[in-house]
Order: sequence, then structure tokens, then C-alpha cells
Amino acid sequence: MQQAPFVVDGLRSGDRLAAAAGRERGPAPVRLLEAVIDEDDELTAVAAVHALARVVDDGADAVLAGLLSHPRAFLREHASWALGSRLPALDAIGRLVEVVVGGGFSGVLAQRTLARWAVSAPAEVALAVEGTLAGAAGAAGAAGAAGAAGAAGAAGPVVRSRLVETLGLVPGPLPGPSLVAFAADPGEHPSVRLAAVAALGDRPADLGAVAVVRRLSAAGGDLGTVAQLAAVDLGIDAVGRGEAGSGLTVAQLFLHADVDRDLSRAGAGDNGGVATLLVRLGDALAERPGVGRVLTLSRGTPRAALDGLSSGEGHLLTPVPLLTEPVSAAQAWPSRVAAERGIRRVLRTHHADVLHLRMAEVGSLAAAEVARELGIPVVFTLAPDPHAVIHALDMTGALHRGNFGSEDEREHYWFRARLVQRLAADAAHVVLFPRPELQHDMRELLGLDVAAQPDRFTVVPEGIDLGVSAAAAAQVERSGPPGPALADLDALVATLPEHRRRLPLVISVGRLHRVKGMATLVEAWAGDPELAERCNLVIVGGDLAEPSPDEREQLDLISGVLERFPRAAAGLLLPGHRPHDVVAVWLAAARAGRVDGPGPDGVYVCSSLKEEFGLALLEALASGLVVVGPAAGGPATYIEDGVTGVLVDTRRPDEVARGIRAAFGLASAPGQPQRVDRALTRIRADFTVQGMAERLGAIYAGAARAAERS
Repeated sequence: MQQAPFVVDGLRSGDRLAAAAGRERGPAPVRLLEAVIDEDDELTAVAAVHALARVVDDGADAVLAGLLSHPRAFLREHASWALGSRLPALDAIGRLVEVVVGGGFSGVLAQRTLARWAVSAPAEVALAVEGTLAGAAGAAGAAGAAGAAGAAGAAGPVVRSRLVETLGLVPGPLPGPSLVAFAADPGEHPSVRLAAVAALGDRPADLGAVAVVRRLSAAGGDLGTVAQLAAVDLGIDAVGRGEAGSGLTVAQLFLHADVDRDLSRAGAGDNGGVATLLVRLGDALAERPGVGRVLTLSRGTPRAALDGLSSGEGHLLTPVPLLTEPVSAAQAWPSRVAAERGIRRVLRTHHADVLHLRMAEVGSLAAAEVARELGIPVVFTLAPDPHAVIHALDMTGALHRGNFGSEDEREHYWFRARLVQRLAADAAHVVLFPRPELQHDMRELLGLDVAAQPDRFTVVPEGIDLGVSAAAAAQVERSGPPGPALADLDALVATLPEHRRRLPLVISVGRLHRVKGMATLVEAWAGDPELAERCNLVIVGGDLAEPSPDEREQLDLISGVLERFPRAAAGLLLPGHRPHDVVAVWLAAARAGRVDGPGPDGVYVCSSLKEEFGLALLEALASGLVVVGPAAGGPATYIEDGVTGVLVDTRRPDEVARGIRAAFGLASAPGQPQRVDRALTRIRADFTVQGMAERLGAIYAGAARAAERS
């Protein structure tokens, strides 16, 4: 473990260390592993925590329980997780409840462990949670239902909601009276009541729960709506239950996007390429023979979730209420329980036959648990994520053994890597992105030999709707007053100094997140004075009115670049996010130019640190633009370097700048119609969303048939 050359190798070595520890008994391995936990090698420390969980010795329980109070937060977090694989340790229950109170990802892991322990120790877990709610663990046994509800004011509503949710995970009759009291108390904070009502939906055998849910279903606002959803969960209200369709019902999800059919939030927060893909793909799948219904699950309000249970055919948007304000994917892990309930409700109501998961995030974690419970086969799109990011950061020196624990505390690399591992192992079929060296990358980054089980893996490229690009080009070519999208672009360009308005555009579209490399792009452009004078840079993406923490971080980095290169600031345009169809028009305008506006033959740049595929790059190619993209990952399978675009090392601003200069050369070289036709021919052959739907439809049918036989 300590000799692993790279961090990704350390992840796999951690598995081997844990397996070896599982063969050991007695105090000696406990002492050995405990000794390395406080050393400077944070990567090995994390591995040692999980190895301790495998040792057959009571001393391991004591060490892990002690780590729940360790001053280093990442050790508390991993101890909370590791304890979940062991038998309940009664002296650790109270400390795990304290971790739940602290919230965040550590709280999620502690809550999962408590839920597992509650199966065999329901009274101990319930009393510990109720005692914390009451404000004194010693009074938990005597507080009773009314006491628990009345004394919960010792903590704020966010903490109480979290504790009530945790209490709702304890099986059996003991938590029922307290949950009923919280749900029915009009003086309780609304968020606490919502958590209690949602939990009552999991208790069909509790007559008190059924009665309260029935009564609150008539209430107004979110309380009444959540009660109606709980009634559906209890089976006492068949609101909107659909019948099984004539073809397959396929479910796909990404919970961290505000999905609508117009893709109006594209580029804001986590509303990136995946959200766009699911809308276009869902429409295309619904047109396939053998597919009766496509369910696209994303976050939404309780009312939207209730409406989404209505029966129907075709492509249905079926929101999942997370009962919190929208947050980024990295911050959404505390929504796990609400996500599970909402996903279970949708999949049951609409009789899902197969579920497609794509990412190592809370939605996939929750959906995989539900699919396992309901016996629904899962198709998983496997990408080396977070492995590719880990390796890229390792190569830049930003991630290493000495800071792995603190970085993991923010990005949850260890957990996400294990989640990817489990999702791939449990999937009925695994879909892979095309990569230039696919087998090598899967082996080196994931330790996976895809050639050993070829029947389990299928390479399926993502695809775009060429009709969107064609419609955008037609708008740009049309004479007369510009439409709204072009008028928006014209107004944006008009804010530039007059001497810059005729310059061609370098355009990039995507989320403002460090993986997308927007600050690197600004540095590449602004740091090259000749390049900054030659063109304007337009970065489309981000919620500039209410930026998320990730977006604020990138905006601050961009501001820092402009402080170093102030002359370039006059040519940088940050319009924020735009709807997908508007972006398509802007790409077409960057290629064709505008009268009294930007010159023709602009360039598209993707400066992502890692890009598994790159739908925006494909859309830019379809618009006729020369593109600059990362040499690693999926883009290298469709960008012809030196012909239709330029491949660069996106970790280096000087390389990105070189790529932009070369791309302008390609965009102005003879033979432009041939270049554009070459790119379009390649997309039509392999990268349309209709072709993607055809390939996936066959995979879904096979997974459903196999599930029926098993």
C-alpha cells in the first residue's frame, strides 16, 4: 500500500490490504493498522481504517469507535463508514448519532451505519436518536412520543429533520409514536414535519401512521403533498398509478439537474451534458419499437413529483422530491433517504423493467439500492470517474498521499471509486464510452479486464440530435430581423469595446466547475497577448445571479487571471447559462459570423481536465466549427487531430493556447466545405442520439429478458 506509485494504484492496493486483514485475527493486526492511521500518509491512513473493519477482533471495534472522535475529519468520516460492515457496537451508537448531528457526507455515512445496525439493534438505535432529539440521552427512555416531539427544540430544524429522518430508518414499532407526534405537531418546524411524514410512508403496518397520513393528505402546501406521496407509498392511495405498458419501461436518472423539455437551465449548476443527453435520448428511445415508456428522473418539487406519477406513454419526466433546496451533486449526498423513497415510488408506480445508471453520485447510490430491492435489472455506464480525475490531479501534483484525506473529505474519491466498483459488479450489463486505448485505460485506472467478459460490456458512443444543429444553422442563414437567440448574442457582443466587435469568437460551453477547466481556458487565452488581441472569448455556462460554491470558485479563479492580464478583460464575455437551443444558434453564428458582429470562422474549445465523451464538442463539430479538445478520453475517438480539430493536453494553459492558434489555422485553410462534411459524415455514422437509442434499446431488451429468466 505504501509503495503504490500513483494514487489510483493506492485505491486498488487498499482493496488488497482489506482482503489480507480479513484473514487475520487477534490484536496484532489491529495494533499494526492503528499505528499508521496517524502518520502523514493520508492515503494509507484511509486504507488502514477500512482494513481494520475486516479484522476479526473486538479491538478493531474499539479503535474504529475511537476514531469517531478523532480531530482529523476525514478519519471520523471513514470510521463512520467502516463501522457499517461490523456488528453493532453499542458504545459507538451515541457517537454515530453525534456524527449524524454534524451533517455533511460524514453524517450520511453514519446514518447508513445506524440504519444497518438498527436491523439487529432497533431499540438501542431508536433510543439513542430519540435521546438526542429530546436533548438528553438519559431521558430518552422516559420521554415518550410527546416528550420527544416537545423537547426537540434543543437543536435547530435542520438537525432535528436529519435526526427524525434517521429515526424513520429504524424498523419495528418503537419509533412509530415519536414519528407520528412529530408529523402531527402544528408547532413543529415544517421541515421536521415533512421528514416525519415521509418516514411514515414506510410503515404500512402502523395504524397510527396510516391515520395521520390520511388526515394530513388534506392539508395544504408541501405538507399535504408529501402526505399524499406517503399515502402512495403506504398503498392506501393509488394516486396516478399507471398500468404496465405494451413495451419496455426504461428508467434513467440524474438527480442533480432541473430537467425540462426546453433545457432552459442547461449550463447552470450541474445542468450539464448529462441533463441535455437524457432529454434528447429519452425522446429518441420512446420512438424505438419495443419501448413503451421512458422515465427520466431528476430532482423536483413534491407537487411535480405527485403529478409525475400520472400514467402515460412515451417520454415522461418524473421528478424526485429531495425535500431540500437544490444543491450541487457533491453536496447532495444527505438527500440519500429522500432520493431512495422518491425513486422507489416512481419505479413501482410506472412498473420499470430496466434502470440505466451513469454516475457515482447519490442518485445512483439510492437507485441501485431500490433496484436491488425491487428486482429491476440495472445497466451501468462505466467510466473511470473519479479515477481519471484522481490520476490527472496526481500528475499535476494537486493530489498526493499527504493530502488525500483532506481532498477526499471534499470530493469523496474513495467512496465514489468503491461505488463505481459495486455498480459495475452488480450491473446486468455494462456500457463503456469509446476511448483510444479502452482496454488499457480500464485496466490501469480501474483494474478491470474488459476482454475477460466481453458479453458483459458494450461500447456505446453518446449522440446528438443533428436536427437541432440544422435548425440553428437555418436561423443564422435566414434574412430579416434576428430571432431571440441571435438578438441575445448581438446584444452581448455590443457590450464589447467597438474595436473588438468584429473579432471572431472562441466559444466554450459548460458548467463552471474545476473539472471543466474554464479558468485554464481563460489563462490560456489571456496569457497569450497575440491570441487575446485576435479574438474574443465567450464562456457560456454558470448561474451568475446565484452561483453555487463550485461556480463561485471558478469565477474567482477567472478574476485572478484577469488581474494578472488586465488588457484581456475587454475581450472576455461571461453571459452565464443559456437554453440548449440558444447555444446551438450561438455555435452556428460563431462559425458563420454576423453582419456588424463577430467575424466568421470562430473556434470551439473544451478545456476539461477530463472528458469522458463531450457532447458539446460534438455539437460544435456539427455546427461546422473547428474544435480544440482533450487528447485523453472520448474526444480523441472522433476529433481528427489536424483535420477537424486539435487535441491538446488540457492540464497546460500553453498547450490549450497552442491548440487555439492551430484551430484558427484550420478554420481559415482551403477546403472548408470538405472539412465540415467530413465531420458531419462521421457524426451521422456513429454519434447521433438516434443511433445511441438503437444500441441501448437492444441492451435494455437483453437485460430485461435475462431478468425474466432468472
